[in-house]
Amino acid sequence: MAAELALGSALAAIGAGVAVGFAALGSGIGQGIASSAGVGAVAEDSGMFAQGLVFTAIPETQAIYGFLIAILLLVFSGIMGGSPLGVTSGLVAIGAGAAVGFGGLGSGMGQGIASSASVGAVVEDPNMFAQGLVFTAIPETQAIYGFLIAILLLVFGGILGA
Repeated sequence: MAAELALGSALAAIGAGVAVGFAALGSGIGQGIASSAGVGAVAEDSGMFAQGLVFTAIPETQAIYGFLIAILLLVFSGIMGGSPLGVTSGLVAIGAGAAVGFGGLGSGMGQGIASSASVGAVVEDPNMFAQGLVFTAIPETQAIYGFLIAILLLVFGGILGA
């Protein structure tokens, strides 16, 4: 016999999926863009492997933010034990998932583009590494905004600490 979920907890499951799914999509696209530049740089100069790897890894953070919110939703929604959520809290959970998921989607892609350009700049001038890191970090702010709003929704929506 399959276990039944309360509607609010089922909505939280959707929120968890949106959180990790869209944030990971942005990270994956961003890392793919950065990786392609890294491979080209290494083909041109084998000493670029470490720098290319650093720029490729940076867009991973968006997926981490989505993963963390998804885990919090699963743990505090009654899906993994505990009290099930009501419908209102379930809707808040979808909002939290959307905030971090869509923030991570755009940020991850933007960060991949900036990472790719930074790899190209470092191939031309190795002294551009620090500046490239700064430019690559700037698109991260949108993911951080989404992550913070997701946390605020979870706290003030009664999901965390309820």
